[in-house]
Amino acid sequence: MGLRNYLIEGVSCTGKTSVCRELLLRGYHAIHGDRELAYQGDPETGKPTDGFTHEHHIWHVDRVRSLVADHCSAVTFFCGGSRNFSKFVDLFDGVFILSIDRETLMRRLCRRPENVWGGKPAERELISRLHQTKEDLPENGIIIDATLPLELVVDEIVRLSDRC
Repeated sequence: MGLRNYLIEGVSCTGKTSVCRELLLRGYHAIHGDRELAYQGDPETGKPTDGFTHEHHIWHVDRVRSLVADHCSAVTFFCGGSRNFSKFVDLFDGVFILSIDRETLMRRLCRRPENVWGGKPAERELISRLHQTKEDLPENGIIIDATLPLELVVDEIVRLSDRC
């Protein structure tokens, strides 16, 4: 949807949803990938699967390709996590990885209700491991300190996206 397109990634509780909301409030075109593009499917084949698992939280690749190809906006930010990002990450002009320290992560996770992803102990353990290993994140991303106030996090993303 943009002449320039950026992916904003990070483990759960790093602020992807908050960043997306703030970008929208500032008038940027932003897509909340976890709500608009995500489904449960096999990360390799894209075939839908039953039930919810972190490993099968993927985005519709054809939809991502279509949105990136539509140049109605000057810039579009795709915010959210996907286990099949390797199928489309090359379409983006840049990738931003929201990063927080373990203490901040655990504090944010503890605020989540049990019926929200990350609210159950097993989910928290998985998120903590993924935070440590960074195995679910694109390797080529620009690290953004998401422990800063939201306005400063978004200021930095906008500033860097203008330079890419």
